[in-house]
Amino acid sequence: MDNILNTMTYQEALDYLYASVPTFHRQGAGAYKPGLGTSLRLSAMKGDPHTRYRTIHIAGTNGKGSTAHTLAAILQSAGLRTGLYTSPHIFDFAERIRVNGRKIPQQEVVNFVEWWIGASAEHPDLTPSFFELTSTMAFWWFARESVDVAVIETGLGGRLDSTNIITPELSVITNISLDHTAFLGDTLPLIAAEKAGIIKSGVPVVIGQTHPDTKQVFVDAALRAASPIVFADRLECVMTQEGNIYPSTPFGPLRGELQGIWQVENASTVVSAVSALRRLGWEISDKAVSDGFADVTGLTHLFGRWSRIGERPLTIADTGHNIGGWEQIVRQINAVDAPRKCLVLGFVADKDLSHVLPLVAALKGDVRLWFATPSVPRGMHAVDLASQASSYGLSGTVTDDVNLALARAREAAGPEGFVLVGGSNFLIADLDRGSIDGDFS
Repeated sequence: MDNILNTMTYQEALDYLYASVPTFHRQGAGAYKPGLGTSLRLSAMKGDPHTRYRTIHIAGTNGKGSTAHTLAAILQSAGLRTGLYTSPHIFDFAERIRVNGRKIPQQEVVNFVEWWIGASAEHPDLTPSFFELTSTMAFWWFARESVDVAVIETGLGGRLDSTNIITPELSVITNISLDHTAFLGDTLPLIAAEKAGIIKSGVPVVIGQTHPDTKQVFVDAALRAASPIVFADRLECVMTQEGNIYPSTPFGPLRGELQGIWQVENASTVVSAVSALRRLGWEISDKAVSDGFADVTGLTHLFGRWSRIGERPLTIADTGHNIGGWEQIVRQINAVDAPRKCLVLGFVADKDLSHVLPLVAALKGDVRLWFATPSVPRGMHAVDLASQASSYGLSGTVTDDVNLALARAREAAGPEGFVLVGGSNFLIADLDRGSIDGDFS
């Protein structure tokens, strides 16, 4: 690589990214930078690596990560060297960029950051955001690793998302819900129009969820682009779940590695996406689909999607953070048979909770709450969260540290009870990994 400084540690490279580059996941609105110009320039500086392999592009409000991980596992099981780019990470930055399930090596992150520090001196007018720089890093690493295909998850939107410089083999839009309304629009059709921006000329698109407010937006966008369109929940198969088994699919019975009732919708989207790839001539066997769904390699595990982190009491971590996610979480909590249910909640300060907190207030049974503070600059202070919650008739215990709150919630729940930690990726990231059952590296 050019202009390597060879002086940084991995932590110093991350500190540079977080401190010197606008970072949405830590700073919020001030770091949001829509548009493709910077991404195109960065990519050109690295030889346009995103053009050297096939891609699948995934947008949507919820379910992007689950869909991306499962598709990547299936493609890997089909014998394809597979890149996977997702965000945000939970515990380690390198989770964002994987090849065949393995995280980008720390030294390569250092190398890329050092390259950028050197290159930025020659391009003082180029001021990329954290996500623009990270996306370029992913595209570059996938080219370096000679992947056959890369599954690329958008960040905030679609049309102006940094990843939208790719021309994929297939576009996937999981669903639409109200989130990031300050940037994407405050109605479902407006948000759908932004997400539909990933639809490219002649490239097939799979829509995960049919909604009366957004269906025509997607149909019109596909017509303009002459792109074949499939609505996964209408035209492929109506999937059911028995435990985590999908008994009837075009590929035979499938066992899903990811948990949660909302995975039914994600599974239908994935099945439709694989069917679309097969129609394009991709060789993906039924066994590859089965193995990918079950994640038999163990390399594409996705933490924070109704992840079981403790027993007696049953303890779950979930990163759902908007109305669409919480509608499903509440359904799942209500379905849990436990005498007492304890929730440890924490959100970011710029999150509109006017739709989420009423859902929490409507939970059935003996429900007790703890409020914690995510340890990022955007984190909503637990006292402020408790104040907002009180407006909806909710009361709870303010315990800033999520691990202390979790310990107290587990004690209050008792062995037969239930505990959920959720509300933000960043709250989940604060969990003490030594106290979590399982390996999430």
